[in-house]
Amino acid sequence: MALQRYSTRDEFGNLLANDDARVWWSAPTATSALSARIMLPGSKSLTNRELVLSALADGPSLLRRPLHSRDSQLMIDALRALGVGIEEVPGDGAFGPDLRITPPEPTGGELLGSVSIDTGLAGTVMRFLPPVAALALGPTAIDGDPSARRRPMRTTITALRDLGIEVDDDGSGTMPFTIHGTGAVEGGELAIDASASSQFVSGLLLAAPRFRRGLTLRHTGERLPSLPHIEMTIAALAARGVTVSSPEPGVWVVPAGPIAAAEVTIEPDLSNAAPFLAAALVAGGTVTIEGWPDATTQVGAQLESLLPRLGAAVSRAGGALTVDGGPGIRGGAALPGVDLDLGEAGELAPTFAALAALASGPSRLRGIGHLRGHETDRLAALVTDITALGGRARELDDGLAFEPAELHGGPWLAFEDHRMATSGALIGLLVEGVEIDDIGSTAKTLPEFPELWEQMLHGRPAASPAPIDWLGL
Repeated sequence: MALQRYSTRDEFGNLLANDDARVWWSAPTATSALSARIMLPGSKSLTNRELVLSALADGPSLLRRPLHSRDSQLMIDALRALGVGIEEVPGDGAFGPDLRITPPEPTGGELLGSVSIDTGLAGTVMRFLPPVAALALGPTAIDGDPSARRRPMRTTITALRDLGIEVDDDGSGTMPFTIHGTGAVEGGELAIDASASSQFVSGLLLAAPRFRRGLTLRHTGERLPSLPHIEMTIAALAARGVTVSSPEPGVWVVPAGPIAAAEVTIEPDLSNAAPFLAAALVAGGTVTIEGWPDATTQVGAQLESLLPRLGAAVSRAGGALTVDGGPGIRGGAALPGVDLDLGEAGELAPTFAALAALASGPSRLRGIGHLRGHETDRLAALVTDITALGGRARELDDGLAFEPAELHGGPWLAFEDHRMATSGALIGLLVEGVEIDDIGSTAKTLPEFPELWEQMLHGRPAASPAPIDWLGL
């Protein structure tokens, strides 16, 4: 859904009245303190990085416990279209099979162009696949969902042209566009402005070892959001024998050379843990996430230090992380206002915006201006939804500001954005009558969300999800 700013409740209501196809999900309200243990599927960020590296590796790789979601399926389909073999094999994960990835023959050989790729609304697909497609022989047409055509892509398009690759975008700087690959990329020196997304950097770094001269990449912008995601990319490359050096901040040097095949176990998605762990502060009680890694490059790890800022007690034991919210807001506790810089962890912002809307004091979330270019304009979307429920939220140049207000039930629009949907569910734990228009948007990275949310509330094992037509969502 395209996001608009609604200056009055009437304008907001007109949108709802004019959408006859809308199917609503009633966010369940917590009636007692939580005592939940949750296991989450694999990280989307790690799964899609490892899929790309496996596709470019010098032999077959095995991904254990990968994520099976719309975003990962879109990446799989795109790589298969380019000639990469990807098959499901039995594994021990609770959320689906493992994946065996075989590069084109001969091992590490030429990718096939003359194909079309659907990126959906997946930022990792639309930013990671173009440099890979530049290595293919023949044209690759890249397009996505209607909303994806509004996401910034000029940085990627310009970067490929500067590397000598012909790209036809009709001057739009957005999808759709076509990459005319010649089977090789020379590489060398490249300067880009990745202020809108760190994914522009990661996409180039992942493919760079296969460039003839490697890549020396320089970021020219004033700021670089989500730096931990670049560190995740560098760590994934290092684990496959590619050492990326950074002689100065904002400069990365990737040598040309092979990418080693590997067997990789994907960590649980810690960013998807955010609404579950935050639920302890709202409903009271404890929520435990199984399989929490001792060390990780995922930005969701910052939850361990951020949630105590709002009064949570966080502990680790037996490979799990537990958040204790005490009595929670439901039990009479006051959630303090906070001032948080989420510049490195913008994907956690919708969860903290939901908590800020329920807090007893003023709050500010800073460093997240780049979220205007995500699945939707997340800053405008959060203000739209929170104010529609009676909250007091407003946009800042670099974030959001909140004042205490009593919320009431009403519609919550997901705007095709999985994190918008889960933040509405979090508010719904306390506020009766919150109706979310598109809980299916969570299939982007966590298709089991509704079942896991019910498991958290009632202690029932999550039901096996019905098969999902990812590309039809």
